[in-house]
Amino acid sequence: MKRRDSLKAIGLGALSTGLLLDGCRPDTAQAPAEAPKTANAPAKAAGRQPYEVERDQKLHAETFFTPHEMATITVLADIIIPKDEHSGSASDAKVPEFIEFIAKDMPEHQLPLRGGLRWLDVQCANRYGQPFVKCSSPQQLEMVTKIAYPKRATPDMRAGVAFFNRMRDLTASGFFSSKMGMADVGYVGNSPNRWTGVPADVLKQYGMEHV
Repeated sequence: MKRRDSLKAIGLGALSTGLLLDGCRPDTAQAPAEAPKTANAPAKAAGRQPYEVERDQKLHAETFFTPHEMATITVLADIIIPKDEHSGSASDAKVPEFIEFIAKDMPEHQLPLRGGLRWLDVQCANRYGQPFVKCSSPQQLEMVTKIAYPKRATPDMRAGVAFFNRMRDLTASGFFSSKMGMADVGYVGNSPNRWTGVPADVLKQYGMEHV
């Protein structure tokens, strides 16, 4: 299975098991992956209660990750879902902004994500003498490879494996719930039916092809 295909399964599986739907509980409101990160977004939303809109505005106005952390998240997300011949990368679909929103909307992600980002920088500093975002692409991929495959990872990489699993799930969920990701999957949603008449093979089956 190609990596993007496997990530589709992760993203769609996370959606179906409630990773994102938890953010749509009566007291919380899930923002789409491509919602602008401003204090006024969304100003109005059909079917939304005023308190839901107000809460989203408050979350969009807040900042959790530092610029350095966001830069690291962006690099990781684009390693997980790079641009290909079908669609753009995770950052093109605004997945880093999605992860920032999720960290504020679902605070249980905050400590594992921030701790994982710090762990990654410490590992890179020990190996390459600089934080993850300043490492070369080969160094970044070498580091990610150590934590991207749980069955192959060494015991000292367990913390990194747990962090990367979370990042991969969030990245896949954010990408495949975005407009770009839905197009990549081929999801078109509800659409009106078009009646073009009885199919030719059915007409032929009943000897009515010339009717």
